[in-house]
Amino acid sequence: MTVIVGCGAGFSGDRTDAARPLVDALIAYDAPRALMFETLGERTLAAAQLRRIKNPDTGDEPLLEEFLSPVLSDCLANKITILGNFGAANPDAACNRIKRLAQHCGYPQACLATIHGDDVRERLTELDWLAWEGENRPLSSLHQVLAANVYLGAGSLIEAMEKGAQVIITGRVADPALALTPLCYYHDWALDDWDRLAAGALAGHLIECGAQVTGGYFADPGFKDVPGMATLGYPLVEVERNGRLVVTKPAGTGGLVTEQTVKEQLLYEIHDPSAYITPDVVVDLSQVSIRQLAKDRVEVVGIRGKPAPARLKTTVSFLDGYQGEAEISYAGPNALARAQLARETLRQRLAMRCPSDLRSRFDLIGLSSVFDGDTQNASQCMHHQPTDIRLRLAVEHADKKVVELATQELLALYCCGPAGGGGVRRTHSQRVKTASYLVPKQQVMPTVTLHGGTASE
Repeated sequence: MTVIVGCGAGFSGDRTDAARPLVDALIAYDAPRALMFETLGERTLAAAQLRRIKNPDTGDEPLLEEFLSPVLSDCLANKITILGNFGAANPDAACNRIKRLAQHCGYPQACLATIHGDDVRERLTELDWLAWEGENRPLSSLHQVLAANVYLGAGSLIEAMEKGAQVIITGRVADPALALTPLCYYHDWALDDWDRLAAGALAGHLIECGAQVTGGYFADPGFKDVPGMATLGYPLVEVERNGRLVVTKPAGTGGLVTEQTVKEQLLYEIHDPSAYITPDVVVDLSQVSIRQLAKDRVEVVGIRGKPAPARLKTTVSFLDGYQGEAEISYAGPNALARAQLARETLRQRLAMRCPSDLRSRFDLIGLSSVFDGDTQNASQCMHHQPTDIRLRLAVEHADKKVVELATQELLALYCCGPAGGGGVRRTHSQRVKTASYLVPKQQVMPTVTLHGGTASE
């Protein structure tokens, strides 16, 4: 038997029309099928917690209706299970919105499940914390903790499928678990069958970023050409009971699936290819073999697994002062010299008017910015004189008023700076930082709650 899983989103803010071709393709398969949506990054979750603090009825995925409305009816009608971490900081809020969508499309008795237990913000003092590799801040040193979320595995999601859930709504789970869940359920894999679990986790890893494995974030004109970037097909993965998998995409969509696209995604965010750690299994990629079977069909085999870790990664997000950005443009003849004069003027003004502990960064966008780091010394990487430069200032400080003062000094360059400055933009926000820790798996207690009817009703 083969199980097919598609991925309709790789992050919050992804294309909201991507799932339609996927569902059409899934319907055509005579096999068990599932559709996952991965919309949750670490800072995305922190932002969701901020929204929930301001309004307890929010905190879930803002684009939920846009993602699901085009496909929810067909998924429910064709027994395509939907799994998504669009619950973010508030799975119950997401559940309520999906209930309304299901009722609107004629399925008021749709069986929904919410997964809780990842949010441990109220348990900071009772858990056994261990700093993640490279983390040098003790948890006790973090102030104004905004969020603390454990990366859950597939176990509670499998339980939800066993109870008949047609739509599974989670907060923080490991991204691969969204695909591993239906694979374990339909293939009846044991939760200590490490090689099979590793294959399922890798299937999830390959499709979790949506179009990244089908040509998105891959294209480099003249070197890696990708057809149909405006109509990229999002990925499907066909997984056999023995763990063999094939990555593909819907026919007639843009993009491509090749050995190269699969290899790039295979190594995405992988620190040790022999030990890719997930909550459910440690994946060994060192013996993986990748082979092009046909156009847009790539086989992946040779996946091995090791026992799951005893501790789960937890991301703690906390407020740490304020940040601000401001920009101004200089164009035309001698634009670079004028932008450099503006930068030096602004640097002197900040030294005169702001506290010495203000952190600042200057970028000359159009000359060099990405490769300069925070040294504030723009590299002279261009051999011609640019005629369009945008000076960017970024600052951070514990006091919001200091940040506002610093960006106001850039605004003042309109009349106090070099000739021809224009197009000033300023933004200010609270600064959210993250730190990573590990907690014992046995201290994390995920729960499953069903809402509505059952799949058989």
